[in-house]
Amino acid sequence: MPKQLWLLVIGMMVNVTGSSFLWPLNTIYIHDQLGKSLSTAGLVLMLNSAASVIGNLMGGTMFDKKGGYRTILAGLSITILALFGLTLMHSWIPYILFLALVGFGSGMIFPAMFAMGGAVWPEGGRKAFNAIYVAQNAGVAIGSALGGLVASYSFSYIFIANLLMYGIFLMIAVLGYRNINVEGIRQSSILSENSRIKNKNQFKALLILCSGYLLCWITYVQWQSTIASYTQQLHIPLKSYSLLWTINGALIVLGQPIVGVIVKKVLPSTKKQIMLGITIFMVSFVVVGFAHQFSGFLIAMIILTIGEMFVWPAVPTIANKLAPKGREGFYQGVVNSTATGGRMLGPLIGGIMADGFDMKTLFMVLIGLLVIAFLITTVFDKIFKADSNVTKAVAS
Repeated sequence: MPKQLWLLVIGMMVNVTGSSFLWPLNTIYIHDQLGKSLSTAGLVLMLNSAASVIGNLMGGTMFDKKGGYRTILAGLSITILALFGLTLMHSWIPYILFLALVGFGSGMIFPAMFAMGGAVWPEGGRKAFNAIYVAQNAGVAIGSALGGLVASYSFSYIFIANLLMYGIFLMIAVLGYRNINVEGIRQSSILSENSRIKNKNQFKALLILCSGYLLCWITYVQWQSTIASYTQQLHIPLKSYSLLWTINGALIVLGQPIVGVIVKKVLPSTKKQIMLGITIFMVSFVVVGFAHQFSGFLIAMIILTIGEMFVWPAVPTIANKLAPKGREGFYQGVVNSTATGGRMLGPLIGGIMADGFDMKTLFMVLIGLLVIAFLITTVFDKIFKADSNVTKAVAS
């Protein structure tokens, strides 16, 4: 990998390590510490994710106009200010407000990081996005492991640790990202009318693909919300729940050589990688539906992790190939805002169903959503099969 991509990978790992102190425990904190219902917790997380959606789109657009360095610094500044406030005040109302602001600021960072990754190593294709994805999950493994341990002493320490990690990320960004060269990626972000018409099919294809991506995230995020609370009802220790995310991140890092071989030799089509991943997601929710002890959740998490290794890096890869010059940041903003939208809707939908029905019903609905996502992925490019730009982007 280029040296510049290594800087992005290290920064992403530190960034996600900081956020992973808090996000797996949000629902537990709101439900158990602040005494709110799962539906209420879902609404709060929905507000956080809605702010992040806006941040994703703003960050992607700002990248196209101002570049990645300025965009990342702007997002970091907002996030650090919000985390400073959250560290001092984390009762009910301040928690809602500062958590939303954290969502907005951190949302600006992610599309810029992904767009910069694609820009500094365009010949790497999926490898650049996969490297950033691995860094994210290394951060998840480290942050979740430390977060569960710290929370067992005091939740107040979680907010402090989160703030400190973002401070480290700020130093990495200031010292390392100023001179990252993304020459050519910021060409005229305002396309001519002819260019807009020419690229209309590419954008439509992205939106259709992202609709299935949204459903995948709605199901996936249940592990951070309703399933998190469900493990507590089954008297599974908080440290054990956090360990699931540590295993998730560790498997993603350690499993890359195997996945790399499968992608290169067995399943080179990015579209088929997504379809395989969604199928594996379905299996994981069948398993978790019958889980009543930690071992069952562990098996389901391992299966889920295998699925996400195929899906999550593949979607931004296709987006990068579909994006016209000067719109890479915006296209990554759409992908990231879709994922955030899933994180926004997922806790609310899951919380309402868990409160109004039961977990078995919820798992059946989630599997149904994944079936729809699979069908969408199967046909999203066939609608535009006459467009060579779309078919080339999906072919490899």
